[in-house]
Amino acid sequence: MCIMFNRILLLCRPGFEKECAGEIIEHAARLQFPAYIQTTDNSGMVQLVSSDGHDTTGLFEQTGFRQLIFARQWFAAGNEVRLPESNRLPDILRAVNNFDREFSGIEMSYADTNEGKALNRFCRQFRPHLLGALKKADRRKPQLLSTRSPWRLHLFFHESTRVNIGVAPVDNSSPYVMGIPRLKMPAGSPSRSTLKLDEAIQWFLSPSQQNELLHSGMQAVDLGAAPGGWSWQLVQRGLLVTAIDNGPMQDALMKTGMVDHLKTDAFTFAPEKKVDWLVCDMAERPLHVSRLIARWFTRGDCRHAIFNLKLPMKKRLASVQECLALLEQSLKQAGIDYRIQAKQLYHDREEITVCITTVSF
Repeated sequence: MCIMFNRILLLCRPGFEKECAGEIIEHAARLQFPAYIQTTDNSGMVQLVSSDGHDTTGLFEQTGFRQLIFARQWFAAGNEVRLPESNRLPDILRAVNNFDREFSGIEMSYADTNEGKALNRFCRQFRPHLLGALKKADRRKPQLLSTRSPWRLHLFFHESTRVNIGVAPVDNSSPYVMGIPRLKMPAGSPSRSTLKLDEAIQWFLSPSQQNELLHSGMQAVDLGAAPGGWSWQLVQRGLLVTAIDNGPMQDALMKTGMVDHLKTDAFTFAPEKKVDWLVCDMAERPLHVSRLIARWFTRGDCRHAIFNLKLPMKKRLASVQECLALLEQSLKQAGIDYRIQAKQLYHDREEITVCITTVSF
């Protein structure tokens, strides 16, 4: 018998459960899929539960994961399974054997909270035992593991004896375990904010797009640049940067000769000619920044942009939707052929990152 996946679990940044829940329930409503939300504040996890017990995997076919701004990872699952302390494998294998599909990989996860992180060691130690058991079972019944399968097996542990077991489409979910990329702070970078732009580039642009749109000789403007974390990322990719900020830039970055630092107002500066990239990470009101970015595109000052929107304490989802609507309306009215993407990245905090490109892929 096939297990019914009656819910979708979504992982998010702790404290943003309401925004994550608001997004997915809006998608379900548009698709006329009756569902309700289960979540707890600061849990880092949201559950969309089917109201009538219908299989939720169909939502994967109608909702692109990249449409979701606040979800780090998602998967369809059944009800929570209680496991014995002594031997957890039989109950997990029993559930997996009832799935009607093969798996190309396994993701074991937990909430990105202090309580959840206590499960990290358990998951690392338990994973090889589970993988070995699946391979052994596969030899007896060869339909569990296949590198060609479009599905990934997911186990989300609330505790070491409480787990949701489910599946996610490999091509319609995050490629990173728990949606968390493992980026190292690069030596020589002026600030940790450099990781925000690094993650944004990797998330929004494929390797081929990075080669096409970010290469040596291109021109960029960095608004609110000091001390240079975002400028540093662009310089590493060979771009020439005009850094706009009244504050000081890192000496080592300036010595590269690839950065021109102008101490002027980021909201009034305009380049003499069109630049390839505009980047911006300023602690300003999100609507204020959105209007600024829209002006750059409608004036023809830039081709592409990556920027952060610092979110208010309340009505954060509504604020994001208002900003994105403003940007889309401005670009459409200007007759610009664009692609806009938005995500709360792992290295973001009380903000989201937006990428606008004017090249069709």
